[in-house]
Amino acid sequence: MGVFRVERETPAGVAEAWRRVTDWRAHARLMPLTRVTAATAGETREGSRFTARTGVGRFGFDDPMEVVRWEPPEPGRAVGRCRLEKRGRVVTGWAEIAVRETAAGGTRVTWTEDVRLRGLPRAGDALLARAGRLVFGRALTGLLRGRTGSGGAAG
Repeated sequence: MGVFRVERETPAGVAEAWRRVTDWRAHARLMPLTRVTAATAGETREGSRFTARTGVGRFGFDDPMEVVRWEPPEPGRAVGRCRLEKRGRVVTGWAEIAVRETAAGGTRVTWTEDVRLRGLPRAGDALLARAGRLVFGRALTGLLRGRTGSGGAAG
């Protein structure tokens, strides 16, 4: 398993940081060759499902996910948590996103992920975690800055 953690701080308030990091279509615009389609209509909630497809044309793979924990920050509770379970044939594992208000009034965002690629030997775990930190670190920075680019598509 390739477990990694990425943390960032932003001057944005906890509600705004939460909105940005749980905008799944914005994630796709920051991930190369990726698009996100929702399988569940409406606002994200526990039980919501969506798929990130990475690739070009028919060459690629799907990363279907389900939200199994959805606790947005609320007035009086400056913490939010989301857990995604990866349900794919190629990509499995989970991701957890946490937002927490800092003493300075900004927000600390922590993204922890356990990603597995079926067929990849354990010897590849460290490389997978390193790549995850790099790719998701850049995406998290972009999301928190409100930079969602113009690539990727949503359906």
